[in-house]
Amino acid sequence: MSVNHYFISGLLSVCIFFSASASASETSQLASSAGESLTSDEELGWLEDFLQTLGADGEFDADKLIDFSFLPGPFYNPEMDLGVGISAVGLYQVDPNDEVSQLSSLVINGLASINGALGVGIENKTFLNEDRQRFYLTAEMFDIPDVFYGVGYDENHQDDNRVDFNGRLVRVNPMFLHRLTSNVFVGAGFDFNYAKASSIDMLDSDVDVSPLLETSRSVGVNFLINYDSRDNVLNPEQGKIAQIDTGIYRQDLGSKTDFEIVNALYSTYYQMGDSDVLAWQVRGRFTHGDVPWDQLSKAGGGDLLRGYTSGRYRDKQMVLAQVEYRQDLPGRHGMVYWVGAGVISDTFSELASADILPNTGIGYRFEVKPRVNLRLDLAFGDGDTGFYFNVNEAF
Repeated sequence: MSVNHYFISGLLSVCIFFSASASASETSQLASSAGESLTSDEELGWLEDFLQTLGADGEFDADKLIDFSFLPGPFYNPEMDLGVGISAVGLYQVDPNDEVSQLSSLVINGLASINGALGVGIENKTFLNEDRQRFYLTAEMFDIPDVFYGVGYDENHQDDNRVDFNGRLVRVNPMFLHRLTSNVFVGAGFDFNYAKASSIDMLDSDVDVSPLLETSRSVGVNFLINYDSRDNVLNPEQGKIAQIDTGIYRQDLGSKTDFEIVNALYSTYYQMGDSDVLAWQVRGRFTHGDVPWDQLSKAGGGDLLRGYTSGRYRDKQMVLAQVEYRQDLPGRHGMVYWVGAGVISDTFSELASADILPNTGIGYRFEVKPRVNLRLDLAFGDGDTGFYFNVNEAF
């Protein structure tokens, strides 16, 4: 689960942001007519003025310590009721004389709802010393509704197995990367996770909820190696990344159980014409040992197999693939179209014969800062759908 998954997932936010960018008929026209203007300059005048006041001007001001844009919005969903969320997107340069490193970024997402749900998440990417070193930080703390359908596809696919609960999560994961060659990095980091389930509501479900009764604390170290030729980490237009990230969690470090996690990904980006992009990705998440319920591999959410409720499909092993066409439109607008599929299983050997979870979707993009997009996605899965409001691309 992520704070972004809940940030603006209700239909209300979809209406607000699409109405701020285009009418429903204009959005439909964009989906079928690539290259037509989203709306007239006169109609966009008020929107541009409003975004200017929020800092979402599509420009970077090097004179500011951090050049922030602020993107507020209300939301509604059945789990959290009515609430408000805000994203603060900041770009900065550590060394103004560094002409090699791309702009560093700081994204802060926060939410609050009238039923008491609270959450804040931080994503930081800092580029140092002419991009010889990189520092990444993921941190989040939230107390929001979650779901559990058991473990494994057979249990997860049964709608009657739904168990609602309140999830409290704290995570801190700093990573330091060092460049070995022109495109090869190695890195190491520390990963702390705490999860607690409360107010468990089984309704009519017969699923075993005993894993949720145990408070989870996972503490480990990460080791990473990758090949990264992308032209931009936040929003690539060309290049590729191949990466292996291994997490080792041990009781000696403060973890409640001993287990390992291997994250593998391969993504490629092709520039089509002057500004469109074709991107595809294959990624896997493989676990071994005494894996707690919150550290199982989960398909769904705003990044991993959009269209499925985050937390519904979970097991020890997961593989997914997705391909996306990113269409640039006049001004700071764009559209994306994608298809994907994923599988989950208990063991690695069962992945090849596992039931497939397909997904597809369409999304709207608005550039709030150079190479930083606001994204609004509508995704469809097998008997499930999702609306997602995020900053930066899914991959």
